[in-house]
Amino acid sequence: MSEPETVFRKPEGPPRVPGARAVRPKNAATVMIVRRDAKKPRVLMGKRHSGHSFMPDRWVFPGGRIDRSDYRAPAATEMKPEVAALFDAYLPAGRGRALAAAAVRETWEETGLLLAQPSPVRPAVGPWRDFTAQGALADLAAVDVIARAITPPSVGKRFDTWFLLADAGRLMSLDRQPDCGELEEIAWVDFDEAQTLPLPTVTRMMLKEAVLRMEDPSRPKPFMRFRQGAMRPDRL
Repeated sequence: MSEPETVFRKPEGPPRVPGARAVRPKNAATVMIVRRDAKKPRVLMGKRHSGHSFMPDRWVFPGGRIDRSDYRAPAATEMKPEVAALFDAYLPAGRGRALAAAAVRETWEETGLLLAQPSPVRPAVGPWRDFTAQGALADLAAVDVIARAITPPSVGKRFDTWFLLADAGRLMSLDRQPDCGELEEIAWVDFDEAQTLPLPTVTRMMLKEAVLRMEDPSRPKPFMRFRQGAMRPDRL
């Protein structure tokens, strides 16, 4: 069996209620932030709280669902043209930008780290008020798409997740804000160490994908999804 197929061999999360229709996946984005100031590259990961109904106690990348305010998020930079074009090839206009913004916002909310550029404080709506209050605007040009995965229909909580990659050099600071961070703990771990942590299956696969992409940026981007009752790996 090919590597992408292992992502959904044992779907994780609460099972779908027997007889119920498949839940529609929610749009989400997550970002792997890679730090290169040591002998081995390290990636930012966080541990989900034990009280979560979805993947408790697992180590994940920061990220989450789109909020309405993400469509109007103020930004210091916009996505690179090739990244925007890839989103636009699959999604309605504006949703790709909102996904990139969601990943940046969730990184701030979950880890207290700003993937952003300094800026005078400016008005914003919803959760972006706290973000811009830090004197920061989102650095959307910092992210690249690495893969996309849709949770299988057998699971009761589903996500259509875009996995992004960014360099830690684009963070405003490596110091975590003391009053921020929804994740129980965060850590910078090298990729070998990360594989020893309790991870969701898709996270484990994405760590391998990130290493391969850092070695070969032209590598095709995986798209994992179920169609006609079976896992059918594809490429973006």
